[in-house]
Amino acid sequence: MGGGLSGGPASAESALSRRRFLAPLALAQFICSFAGSNMNVMINDITHDLDTTVAGVQAAITLFLLIMAVLMIPASKLSDRWGRKRCFTAGLVLYGIGALVSAVAPGLGVLILGNSVLEGVGTALLIPPVYILTTLRFNDLTSRARAFGVISGLGGIGAAAGPLIGGLITTAVSWRAAFIFQAAVVALIVLLSRRVEDPLPADPTRPFDAFGAVLSAVGMFLVVFGVLQADSNLALMAVLLVAGAAFLISFFLYIRARERAGKEALLSTGLFKNRTSNLGLATQNIQWLLLMGVSFVVSVFLQTVRGYNAIQTGVVFTAATVGVLVSSLGSERLAKRRPQKTLIIVGFVVTIAGIGLLLALVGASSRVVAFAPGLLLIGLGLGVMLTPSVNLVQSSFPERLQGEISGLSRSVSNLGSSFGTAIAGTILVSDLASGNTSYVLAMASLAVLALIGLGAAIRLPTTRTQDHATGELGAAHGLETATEPG
Repeated sequence: MGGGLSGGPASAESALSRRRFLAPLALAQFICSFAGSNMNVMINDITHDLDTTVAGVQAAITLFLLIMAVLMIPASKLSDRWGRKRCFTAGLVLYGIGALVSAVAPGLGVLILGNSVLEGVGTALLIPPVYILTTLRFNDLTSRARAFGVISGLGGIGAAAGPLIGGLITTAVSWRAAFIFQAAVVALIVLLSRRVEDPLPADPTRPFDAFGAVLSAVGMFLVVFGVLQADSNLALMAVLLVAGAAFLISFFLYIRARERAGKEALLSTGLFKNRTSNLGLATQNIQWLLLMGVSFVVSVFLQTVRGYNAIQTGVVFTAATVGVLVSSLGSERLAKRRPQKTLIIVGFVVTIAGIGLLLALVGASSRVVAFAPGLLLIGLGLGVMLTPSVNLVQSSFPERLQGEISGLSRSVSNLGSSFGTAIAGTILVSDLASGNTSYVLAMASLAVLALIGLGAAIRLPTTRTQDHATGELGAAHGLETATEPG
């Protein structure tokens, strides 16, 4: 079913069948990744049109990423009860409705309903089936890695090219047309996915840990929402962070007690007992934090301080797009030649160098080319290490736990994305009038977090077994949603 591509009519038909199967799944990952980054270049247009603030749009973007993060694991579990194909289709329909609602939004509240809530929930429903259906369809490691390479490749293109495509549409037509574009792509995916079949029947009797889902979702929401209060109410921020931590601790104690009682928990505590996986998840979280944090900070700075329009801002990010694409296209070859730990360390070092260039050149030149070298390095660094980080996590567990660890991995990625927009964005938005100062502080905070990620990467163990496994996986799980996003 997932075999090679040897000659003959049968193999040609098999290759065509695989392409038809992968096309809607890869396009779904593309549009979800696109949605996570394209709004950054529309900030000025949206704030003027909807009579809102940069902080309001920041909240909408962060909430979209956060809803994906908190619902990814529960949605992955629900796909077993409701069926993978049914969840995929339901997620697409909900996402499409959200895009249309966003396109006609008269104010920020309706935009949040459409983009943050409906598109966020839709993404959480449709992304887990993308990876589960692919895992079930391709039953050998090589063909599965190639399939995930196609999916993650389009995801990377969506995330990296989101600002450019969004800028083009916004400048040529309107920011609302960018949501119409998303709805049109979703309609195409629904059409293409008619031939996608779920190889396993739904299991309505499969238990679902609803209370655990609520505890984890509330905990993560309170933590990120608390960060957003940093520039307005420090006391409220502290209360929300403490409450969020309390919910997350309660969640861990609850699922541990549930496991000891022999009941199925939302998430296995055994996933957190693997040192390599824990460190890999930490690096993965910080990578997406850096990707979305840099994208938001530079986009807002260029539009509100330098006065760039959407297309000008999008063009600036071409450097980052090129960097991500170049390094991600070579990720499979690099994974076979270099230890995963080395690639992650190099990625963080290159990314930190890119942030350093952005800081050094912002005061030295007001020209647009001053941002290109830093963004190029950041794109190269992130593209190099995103795949190895996820591969390390995935290869730390046996086949029977791949679905569960995949859900956790994507949730961690999206949580990192929301943290990036929340932490660095809040520092920037708190004092936009100060110009370069708030920008420097926001970028410096990202540099500190990148150093923490580098520290986690240095602590990663290096074993031949681990590198052999991740080398075979190749580019199987790189550049996800999204991110993350999805």
